[in-house]
Amino acid sequence: MTIQQILSRIRLRHLALLTVSALSVAATVSAATTHHRTHHTRQANAVNAGAAPVILSAHPGTQLDIDARKLNTDDLEDAAKHHDQPVVLVGSAPLSAGKNDEALFVQLQSARLCGSAGCTTSVYLRHNDSWKTVLDSVNGDISVLPTRHKGMHDLLVGKNDKWIWDGNEYQDTLSAPPMPKMNGPN
Repeated sequence: MTIQQILSRIRLRHLALLTVSALSVAATVSAATTHHRTHHTRQANAVNAGAAPVILSAHPGTQLDIDARKLNTDDLEDAAKHHDQPVVLVGSAPLSAGKNDEALFVQLQSARLCGSAGCTTSVYLRHNDSWKTVLDSVNGDISVLPTRHKGMHDLLVGKNDKWIWDGNEYQDTLSAPPMPKMNGPN
């Protein structure tokens, strides 16, 4: 056997060992990724369990549409000044056990009012005959959760941004990252 044949066999063995090692590492990474993805999906599903999505749609001329337009008069007037006519989408859902409490979800859609994150939705709560803003300008689909805080259902914005009632309005449960420290004089 020549030296070249011996070197060739050694290279083939090393190549085979490297291939087996690479496949082993790939399988381990794949298993870890699958485990992480499964764990994350289970967490998201636990948060979303029992969530009832709020469906927003245009209902021109209905009482909810009239109320939504009154509550968003400033934005609609500003849009009109710029020759923009937003589509007004509304939805409603009960957020408490009170008979006279009703929530109005409003989204104004237009190129002027929607940004790169999409269009924002605001939530108003009616008690008797007046409306109060309880959640202002959030981005993402909104669902009503079966869980409650201080008598009001929790809200889910997007897939995992939970908002809870503090007795006066909805508060985000996601904590904001800490502000960076500034070096030097202000």
